[in-house]
Amino acid sequence: MFPALTDFVALVGIAVVACAVCLRLSGWVFTTADQANAKGRWLVGLCFVVIWIPVGLAHLPVAAYLRGLTSDFSVSLVVLAALNLFGRLFSLKLFDRRECQAVFYGVAAAAFFLYPLALGWGDWDAYRPGWGSAGMWTGLLFVCVVSWVGGLRLLPLLIAFAMVSWTAQLMESTNLWDYLFDPWLAMAAIAKSVAAGATQLRGQFLHKKLPEK
Repeated sequence: MFPALTDFVALVGIAVVACAVCLRLSGWVFTTADQANAKGRWLVGLCFVVIWIPVGLAHLPVAAYLRGLTSDFSVSLVVLAALNLFGRLFSLKLFDRRECQAVFYGVAAAAFFLYPLALGWGDWDAYRPGWGSAGMWTGLLFVCVVSWVGGLRLLPLLIAFAMVSWTAQLMESTNLWDYLFDPWLAMAAIAKSVAAGATQLRGQFLHKKLPEK
């Protein structure tokens, strides 16, 4: 794979995530949804232009400097950012809360499984199957089938994008794990999962406290 192509794919991913973050922040600034939609489009366009402007002595785009801070984003994070960006720009609800929560739970579980073992907390390196393992492919296929049967579409979609991108070697990394998720997505997924669990527990507690009629 030509390094120039992997660099371009990485920079595009950073640009998409940056635009999605800018649009999300704009939703906290503007008071109404109409203002957020109208001005958010201009903000996204401006962000996408600025992020490709070459700066510094090396005349590298702003996205390249961000890449030095964040490293490459996973395919799953870029796809999620693109879907969120598209949905907010055009006021579309592409996937419901249940779909998103399933992704967060899945990524959080995978992160708790992968990162401690990869850091040497056990005798087995869980990162190794990502370079090519029939067992890992079978496990991902099982997750896709179970999710599809359960009416979930987003999680299989992300896995499919990651698998196709890994097969085409569109990123610098040659490990499938890096295509499936990254530390940024893992931290967000863990935070979302903890928040969802706390909300559910609080709801159950309040339900028990309500007097019976």
